[in-house]
Parts: sequence; structure tokens; C-alpha cells
Amino acid sequence: MQTPAPQVTWHKSSYSGSGGDCVEVAETSNGGRAIRDSKDTTRPGLRCAAPAWAAFVHGLKDSAHN
Repeated sequence: MQTPAPQVTWHKSSYSGSGGDCVEVAETSNGGRAIRDSKDTTRPGLRCAAPAWAAFVHGLKDSAHN
């Protein structure tokens, strides 16, 4: 696991509550995503390739409709 280059812009979910259990996501230069824990941004993030991220989002949308 590696954290992405510093020039990425991190975004916290709009569904984040006040409990602090959130993740932040940033788009990487190759169209993938980087994911990190919003409570400890000093820890390395997890990189996800673009096809894997698309499959993840698709799975979330499918589960929301079931």
C-alpha cells in the first residue's frame, strides 16, 4: 500500500456522519482511486485501479437497488 502523490485532492463522503468513521477518496493520475482513513491521514492510503473502482461502484449501486 502506498499513499498517492501529494498533488491529489482528497474528498470525504457526503454521507459521513459526526462519528468520525469515514474514508476519503482521491482520483489518481491514471484514473484509479486512492482511499484512506479520514481519522488518520498520516497512514498510507490504498490504491485502486480504474477497472476495480468501477466494479466496486457498480456493485454498490446494484446492492442499493436490491
